[in-house]
Amino acid sequence: MTKKIVFNYIKTPCGQAKYIELEANKSWLGKFRLLWFVLIASIRDLNIKN
Repeated sequence: MTKKIVFNYIKTPCGQAKYIELEANKSWLGKFRLLWFVLIASIRDLNIKN
């Protein structure tokens, strides 16, 4: 599996697993929830080193 660019911003393994789970939902509400998750998770993971 190739590393997704978004994983540079979501650095925790549990966050990456949640991203993959949310990405599978293709409804408009699912896309909004994915966007919201990426925004919050990337802010929370700012202090974590790669």
